[in-house]
Amino acid sequence: MTRVLVTGASGMLGRTLAERLVADGHDVRTLQRSPSRVPGAHDVAGSVTDRGAVRAAVRDCEALVHLAAKVDITGQLAEFEAVNVGGTRLLLDEARAAGVGRFVHVSSPSVAHVGRSLAGAGAGPADPEHARGPYARTKAAAELLALAADDPDGLRVIAVRPHVVWGPGDTQLVGRVVDRARAGRLPVLGQGAALIDTTYVDNAVDALVAALHARASVFGEAYVVTNGEPRPVVELLVGICAASGVPLPRRHVPAALARGAGSVLDAAWRTLPLRGEPPLTRFVAEQLSTAHWFDQRRTREALGWVPRVSLDEGLARLAGWTARQASAPAP
Repeated sequence: MTRVLVTGASGMLGRTLAERLVADGHDVRTLQRSPSRVPGAHDVAGSVTDRGAVRAAVRDCEALVHLAAKVDITGQLAEFEAVNVGGTRLLLDEARAAGVGRFVHVSSPSVAHVGRSLAGAGAGPADPEHARGPYARTKAAAELLALAADDPDGLRVIAVRPHVVWGPGDTQLVGRVVDRARAGRLPVLGQGAALIDTTYVDNAVDALVAALHARASVFGEAYVVTNGEPRPVVELLVGICAASGVPLPRRHVPAALARGAGSVLDAAWRTLPLRGEPPLTRFVAEQLSTAHWFDQRRTREALGWVPRVSLDEGLARLAGWTARQASAPAP
């Protein structure tokens, strides 16, 4: 039995990973501000920016999977830096001091995406200067910080970049698509033909577990994880809407117009006291109108991992979950 700390276990991916590690017989500890509600896990309440909470969470742990991050599509850069960069630095410091052996840093392919299409790309170096938006820039800086801490004689660090993770209960991709579709605000940018790769949540969890147990020679590197099934973005949006029982997207907006509008809205939300999320950002417009899919051969060989849930099976699972939610009695 290995004691593993999972940060950010109140989110879909972190929670599913913690549940899997408990099921595998590990002694699981979690660190996040709200309860993880993972049966069998021990929660430590606090932020990754709180040294006392971090020190208590890493004590006696043998391995750590770091998912906690500020992932909003807009916000002040200083807030992203405090959590994504400062929190990662603090975790690395305390993990080294506590004698943790393995550190799996959960990153994002957006750290190497500078707005151009990515077709069959490899991991590529994280680029804090040119990555798009405060989330991607600070995640890029955090990944470089984490990989620089890899020590063959001490703390071993590996970065895993799951791409567009989704599944039942997802509030990032699925939740946003569903909300916008219900409100009639889900356009297709251009013809919706850009190929996008995604990752079903169970596949992402399998990859993170594989990274925890990977051979020592693959540490110190970053690996992109996806289903390996690039699909046109319009097909993905239609599939999610159909599985979720919401109207399908029918309106098309020129991609260049959407990117320009996203830039304007970014500026407005930075400078004005506006609440909530903007209806569109430059980053989201680029993500929905440019190809981003990745060569998975290096990742699969290094981690000894292959996805076991296809995109179509994942959509079927999402439809089943939606049906169960609809038929469940009101609380």
